[in-house]
Order: sequence, then C-alpha cells, then structure tokens
Amino acid sequence: MSPLSRIERPRRFVKTASSRARLAWNQVETASSSARGGRLVLLIALALAFLLLTGCTPYRLVIDVTSPTERLVETTVHSDAKGWGSHKIALIDLSGVIADRDTSTLLAAGGNPVSSLFERLRKAEHDDRVKAIVLRVNSPGGTVAASETIYLELRRFRERSGKPIVVQMGELAASGGYYISLAGDKLIAQPTTVTGSIGVLIQLVNVSGTMRLLGVHAEAVVSGPNKTMGSPFEPEEEQHRELFQGIVDEFYTSFRGLVAERRGLSEEVLNEMADGRIMTGAQAQRVGLVDETGTLLDAFAAAKKLAGIDRAKLVKYHRPSQRVASAYDATSSAPAETEVNVLQVKLDSLLGGTSGFYYLWAPGLE
Repeated sequence: MSPLSRIERPRRFVKTASSRARLAWNQVETASSSARGGRLVLLIALALAFLLLTGCTPYRLVIDVTSPTERLVETTVHSDAKGWGSHKIALIDLSGVIADRDTSTLLAAGGNPVSSLFERLRKAEHDDRVKAIVLRVNSPGGTVAASETIYLELRRFRERSGKPIVVQMGELAASGGYYISLAGDKLIAQPTTVTGSIGVLIQLVNVSGTMRLLGVHAEAVVSGPNKTMGSPFEPEEEQHRELFQGIVDEFYTSFRGLVAERRGLSEEVLNEMADGRIMTGAQAQRVGLVDETGTLLDAFAAAKKLAGIDRAKLVKYHRPSQRVASAYDATSSAPAETEVNVLQVKLDSLLGGTSGFYYLWAPGLE
C-alpha cells in the first residue's frame, strides 16, 4: 500500500464520520423543531378549545415566565429633573382583576396582587427621595375583600408617610377599580376611560333543572338548611336569595357611603350615578366622580404639585427580569398578557376561579 493510500483512507473515514455527525445533528434539530412546533400547536389548540367552550368573555389567556419572588428594582421612565439627588415620583400599576390570592396559572407564574401592591408601597415609603406616588389603575374591579384591603393599605400609606397619592385611570377603572381609586388625593381619568359601575354582584349558576332532565340526582348531607345556599346542584330557594341579597345590599351601602365620603357628592347625584352604570372619564368628571381628565403626564405634574416640588424623576418598580421601556409597561403582579384573537380568556377563570362577592364590571358574566 502506497503512503498516499494510507493518508487517503483516514481522510475518507473522517469525511464519512463528519457526514454522519451532520446528519445526526440535522435529525436532532428536526426533532427539536418538531417538538417545539408540537408544543406550540398544542398550546394554540388548547386556547382555541377554551374559546369555543366559553364563548365571549372579558378574561384573557395569561403566559408569563417572571418569578414574583425576585427583589424589586427601579427604572426611570420619565424625568424633568437634573442631578443624582433628584426627587422621585413612584409610578405603581394596578392592573387586571383584583383578588387576594395567588394569580398563578398553568401557563403563568403570577403573584398576589395585594401583596405586590403592598411591596411597592413599602419601597416608596422607605425611600426619602420619593415624594409622592402615581397609582395607574387599569382594572374592572375584583373581590369585595381584596378591593377593600388595597384601599385601606393605600390610606395607611398616606397617613404614615404623608406622601400624596394621585390616581391616573387608564382604559378601565370600574367598580372595584374605582373603589380603590377613592384612596387618592386626586383622581385623573382619561376622557375615554370606562369607570363607574358602583355596585356589587355575586354570580350564581344553577344546573339542577338540567340535571333533573338528564336523570341525574345530587344530594348533600348538611348541618343546616342554609348550608347549600348557592349550590348549583340544589333548586333555588327564596330564603337563600334573600340572604344573598342582604349581603349584597350591605356591601353596596358601604361602597356608596365611601363614594359620598371621599367625593362629597349629594344624595341626588348618588341616586342617579351609583346604580351600577358605567360612564366615560369625561362624564365622571362632569358629575364629580373624578377631579379632572388628563394623561399620565398630567398625573405626574399633579403629584409634583401636591408634593410641593418643581422637578422629579418618574420611576417604576419591577422585577430585574422584566423589561421596562416606558411608563406604559405593566409592572404589577399581574403577569404579562398574551391575547388570543379578539376573544379573550384567562386560564384560571376557565378552570373554576373563585366564588364570592365582587365589586366587578364583567358584562360577560351577566
């Protein structure tokens, strides 16, 4: 065998091995791509299935990869100040349906909205350079208890720190969103904000008639005659409805009384406007439910004026892994949202949600 042949044979072997390696890598990439594609197809199929099962609903599919346990950092999103020792106005977001519970879902690492707000208030309170906060509300409301808890925490923050609160209403600040807004020293709505919806609801569903038609019988062993009130499997009883109505009326009286106290409205105006109706920000300003109409920058200016300062930086608190490109990036505990088509779903609502009493504007539940 010639020396040349001995050299060529290893070369041919190397080429063959290299070709096989490339082929194997291509197969791995193809398999990986197929797996990713399969997962994407499965996710889309699940979303479409949820849409078909639920129809039109005001909720959304939520996908998130942000850990709610990361420490908070701050980013300046607007400034008219100069120098390192500048005053600051803290911009805090309150977005989505309000509930005092973990909002994590199968596809989203959420957090507790009440805890998230408290964490941001505490950071703003302990920073001496923060002179006021702007609370940006974009919420249809939520549970009665969570709305009350957030309102009280905001008022305690105001009393402890002495730092003014300016509320800037975004697209939606209705029902519980408006209830929480009442904690502000000044309320500014966009002219096109949807607000109002002063009222209470509990959504009850009863399928006992359908079950009877299907020949299905449900029986509960209870300790008292009212233990099954609200059960979807038991026939509706008038005494149960009266008990529910009594609780709704009590919560409504409390909500209405808070509006009267914080906004100084007459009984005549309350009788007309506190019947559950929604209205625009411009309409709310005309009847006294908000102080003025304006933008986020108007709220920033109002906060500086109430704090007695001329210049400041507008800062947002967020997790280190969250990207904040502007003042309008959502950085509350509510996860980043991905909307599916024009119809919107929120996964935890589809999987059962939480029963209870709500300060909530949710026309899809009517």
